[in-house]
Parts: sequence; C-alpha cells; structure tokens
Amino acid sequence: MTVSLDARELIDWNVFMRARAELGAGFVRILGYFREDGVKSVAAIEAAMRAQNAAGMIIPAHTLKGEARQFGAEPLGALAERIETIARDCVENRDTPDQALADIVALRPLFEATLSMLERESNPLVERRPAFGRRAN
Repeated sequence: MTVSLDARELIDWNVFMRARAELGAGFVRILGYFREDGVKSVAAIEAAMRAQNAAGMIIPAHTLKGEARQFGAEPLGALAERIETIARDCVENRDTPDQALADIVALRPLFEATLSMLERESNPLVERRPAFGRRAN
C-alpha cells in the first residue's frame, strides 16, 4: 500500500467531531496518548518486521487500529488491521511476515500524515475560516 490519499481523506470528520464532543476537555489529552502510543506501536511493528517476528506485530497493530478509528482515521486503522491480520495468520501458520512488508513500509508515512492532520485540526490557535476570496480546503 502506498500513501496516495488526499489529506482530506485521512480522517472521517464526522467520527472526529463526535469523538471531540464525547471526550470534551479530555480530547487533547487523549490525542496526546494516541501520539505516544502510535509512535511506540509503529516502532514496535517495524522492529518486529526486521526481526521476522509476526507475533510481535499483533498487539501494536491492534492497539494502533483501535486508537486510529477512535479519531476517525480509517485509512490508518485499516492499514493497521491488515498488518494485524497478516501477523495473526503468520503466527497461526508458523510463517514469516514477509507479505506485510509493503504495508509496514507505508505505515509510518500514513501515521505521520494522519497525526499531523489530527493535531492541526485540534489546535485551538489554527484559523479555520477561509481567507476572503479563497476556497476552503
């Protein structure tokens, strides 16, 4: 998988707004946890791939999948789910996770682009109104 999504396609904004409303004042704190956990999960998945350790991919991919979807980051959640599924199949079949390589290579750039978009939209200092004479992005 290559990261070819338009920035607007990284987030389901309806899910994002619902999470923001439900989490209220804790939203920014929870987003910070997503950043911390996501960085660790991506690094753990990459390290497990280098070690050809499919079992080591399962929990970080599962964690990333759930947390991404909480914020409406469906492409990231889907990619993490694909990695998790491949890893589970590899463990069950006693196989190496080679078929996950392309997805794992795409994971970090997608995570970083998604996180950047989430943080930009969560920053209370960002001006959200389009400038006069310009279309909204």
